[in-house]
Amino acid sequence: MTTAHSKAQFQLGKWQHFLALGFGSGLAPKAPGTFGTLAALPLVWLLSLAGQAWLLLFILFGSLLGIYVCGKAAADVGEHDHGAIVWDEIIGFALTMLLVPISWQSLLLGFILFRLFDILKPWPISWFDRRVHGGFGIMLDDLLAALPALAILHLLVYLSWLN
Repeated sequence: MTTAHSKAQFQLGKWQHFLALGFGSGLAPKAPGTFGTLAALPLVWLLSLAGQAWLLLFILFGSLLGIYVCGKAAADVGEHDHGAIVWDEIIGFALTMLLVPISWQSLLLGFILFRLFDILKPWPISWFDRRVHGGFGIMLDDLLAALPALAILHLLVYLSWLN
């Protein structure tokens, strides 16, 4: 449960907290995961302009970095996967958009699909979410939520319903 007390323990001056909180977007009073994903939109768009290889490197490096920063921030406030920790949403959304042609339509649909799978956590995402802890667990459920969203986007591109 998110409490005012535990939010006060986050320190944006610590680089680990700054990243874990999605550059501060995770401190939104309502729907911090949605705000974290919104913070990812311009980042994903810019990386895709640079090329899909840059987006892939960001996902790989960001996932490894996320295991550390999310785990550190969670340990610092004494709460596993605190709602304000949204770096996992940023990397999850980036994975959702991997190799997808970027347009406002694909970004919007990717955003909706990723948030849907991240919020609902259908099996097996929910299984991993309950059993895997620490920074790896925080990152894992969002990476898993990105996979069906990514698959749906790629199917729509394949069917020429999204380009």
